[in-house]
Amino acid sequence: MSPEKMTRMANQIATFFESQPDADKAARVAAHLKEFWEPRMLEQLADHLKAGGEGLSPLALEGAQQVTSATA
Repeated sequence: MSPEKMTRMANQIATFFESQPDADKAARVAAHLKEFWEPRMLEQLADHLKAGGEGLSPLALEGAQQVTSATA
């Protein structure tokens, strides 16, 4: 998957959870990524974070960091 598509998908997930009343929105983003993204996608996401995470919204970035650090 292209980095642009992966970034867009992660940002869409973050946008959804941004509108939810939960206190720990980043944890909800991370849980969603972990549950629904396959390992190859998470590896690509981890590589994208190592390269700076360009294009990820702040909430998507925080959630991605949580899920990739938990799987590292």
